[in-house]
Amino acid sequence: MKSTLRISILILLVTGAWAQTKKPIVASDLMKIATTNQIQISPDGSKAVMVVNRKAVKNENEYYYTHHLYLLDLVGNTEPTQLTFGDKNDGQPQWSPDGKQLAFVRVDGEKSQIWLLPLSGGEAHAITKDDYGAGRPRWSPDGKKILYSSNFPFYAINGKTPWTYERPGRTQGDEPNFKSMKADEKKKTSTTPDGTLDEVRAWLAKNTSESNPRVLNRQNLQGELNLQPDEEFSHLFVKTVGSDEKAIQLTSGFQDFQSAEWSNDGKTIICDSRVYKIHPDRERDSDLWTIDVESKTAKELLTWPGYSISNPYYSPDGTQILFYAQPIQNRHASQNQLAVIAATGGKPQILTTSLDRDVNGAKWSADSRTIYFAAQIDGDIPLFSVPAKGGTISKIIGNDNGINDLDLRGDKLVYALTETKNPWEVYLLSLKDKSSRQLTKLNEGWMKDKQVIAPKEYWIDRPDGSKVQYWVMEPVGKKDGMKYPTILNIHGGPAAMWGPGIFSMWHEYQLENSWGYGLVYCNPRGSGGYGDKFKKGNFKNWGNGPASDILSSLEDAIAKNAWIDKDQLVVEGGSYAGYMVAWLVGHDNRFKAANAQRGVYDLTTFMGEGNAWSLVPDDFGGFPWEPETKKLLDSESPYSYVKNIDTPLLIIHGDQDLRTGVIQSEMLYKSLKVLNKPVEYIRYPKEGHELTRSGNPGRMMDHMLRVIEFFERYVKHPEPVPAGSK
Repeated sequence: MKSTLRISILILLVTGAWAQTKKPIVASDLMKIATTNQIQISPDGSKAVMVVNRKAVKNENEYYYTHHLYLLDLVGNTEPTQLTFGDKNDGQPQWSPDGKQLAFVRVDGEKSQIWLLPLSGGEAHAITKDDYGAGRPRWSPDGKKILYSSNFPFYAINGKTPWTYERPGRTQGDEPNFKSMKADEKKKTSTTPDGTLDEVRAWLAKNTSESNPRVLNRQNLQGELNLQPDEEFSHLFVKTVGSDEKAIQLTSGFQDFQSAEWSNDGKTIICDSRVYKIHPDRERDSDLWTIDVESKTAKELLTWPGYSISNPYYSPDGTQILFYAQPIQNRHASQNQLAVIAATGGKPQILTTSLDRDVNGAKWSADSRTIYFAAQIDGDIPLFSVPAKGGTISKIIGNDNGINDLDLRGDKLVYALTETKNPWEVYLLSLKDKSSRQLTKLNEGWMKDKQVIAPKEYWIDRPDGSKVQYWVMEPVGKKDGMKYPTILNIHGGPAAMWGPGIFSMWHEYQLENSWGYGLVYCNPRGSGGYGDKFKKGNFKNWGNGPASDILSSLEDAIAKNAWIDKDQLVVEGGSYAGYMVAWLVGHDNRFKAANAQRGVYDLTTFMGEGNAWSLVPDDFGGFPWEPETKKLLDSESPYSYVKNIDTPLLIIHGDQDLRTGVIQSEMLYKSLKVLNKPVEYIRYPKEGHELTRSGNPGRMMDHMLRVIEFFERYVKHPEPVPAGSK
């Protein structure tokens, strides 16, 4: 009897039937996914702190996020230790130089402040109470001070703007500034709707100060969720730790000072900034600046014609500065690159030109000779290194996965990794012997009983000589000889990149597979991760060029995967991909149903209502009032082809999505209704453009299931949907 059982088990293992006992991914698994970021290794290299992000729910339907600090053991095998608790949002942790305290940022209500947490025991406590909040703490090298930033609204800054004041017919300071007045000053100010012009203006100004109404004079009037009447300017402060003295303000005026870091001797601050000779909304670039801490004198260190430069870091030996350089020409497709300059100034040197990819997460080696960084490439995010003096770029680790965050201390590199088998864990890599060790089991516990589908990679050659990469994922429970409905999923951006190393779609892909759908997705021309020329491939060509890449990938997938039912295809996508879905169904009738979400549908309207409006001049070379550009924008707008749409279409948008704007989704829906076409429209309250990535977890699940439910109305499955998926 025992022998027979052993044989049966062996047969199960060999045939793979044992794996089928695992359960498919379901919608509520979204609530189990934990991610990390902001990893920081302790000065002695024995520990690391990180932020763990989770989703939570109370009262059955009140969904929210938690962001807590956790401690990692890098030398022993102690499990990660949670350091902060509750419903506050904690982040941006920074070790004190002696490793005994953590500075971090806690968001409580609308304001963020700097807090300190002693690791020897005791409660965390706030050390700032700034009116406009505080963030980005950085310890001075001697551990006695903390540098931080605070964002001042326009009305809180004294003096005149260095650019021409842009309120037609008015001059700066010609009315009372009620937002910055003290109570007794307000009482002394005469305001009446029935008085002199000055009194009427004061009465109007008082109403404006209460945002009733909002008076807008700036170009970039839209934020992400609300209008933004007031510009903000980031200024730097230094707070003495353990002192009740007020923090010292280092910078002031109508100028931003961002990404600030200490020099090794603690005498200088380096940051990126720029004097605004034109309105800040029209200035998109920055330079490197230094600030003398004692005298509070700010001066320009480097302006580099042709580049916008930012995020400077001193090398450990203090002799060099590492920074990011983005070419200004062809801004829509330029690659963010790494560069260095001597700490005293001089001629800068770009280090990553030969890689021809966007770089991020750069860290100095302890000996200041090497720089480690991550870069998106061919659907992955590997780790690379480059000599600080320039030279050969070497790939360290990464294949069919993505490094999403990292920190380096000595020969220890701690990084967060996304891969198909596990959405997110943290690992320790020894740069000395290349050995690695998993530090967390954030998702491993609930994942062990889940069936996960791995993508298969393909490439196709295009007529113009370029190559397009795409992936295919099989439906859960696929049987030989059966054909299955398949979703064509398209990415946004348009300069985004999808692949096995990208976390954002992990759960959505697996959920769609679990419902019995195959999946095809690709990176068409205009995508990041394939170099400068490929990224420029959609200039003045958002529609036909990328659509051809996408449909060719789908057709190649059908030819190479007999299980894909070419008569049971559906398509979905958000943001630029919402545009592309609407474009496809306006030009092609092969899809049984379609979902366009958070999209751009009329490019002229997008220019006015979206905060990402600069994509219009950047990607189409002009503005709607220019005849040739207007002609191009109309021909490239999916809305122009609305009468050709016969595919059942589900349109989804967030009430507060100001990145693309809301009106275009209403235009598309209303027009299809007038034309008596099959269309349904979903609007989510309190949601912006990030609905599907960082939106309310309950609404994220609702969103995914509404798309699947809509597709289920129109497709046929060869067999019942797998158990556990309904």
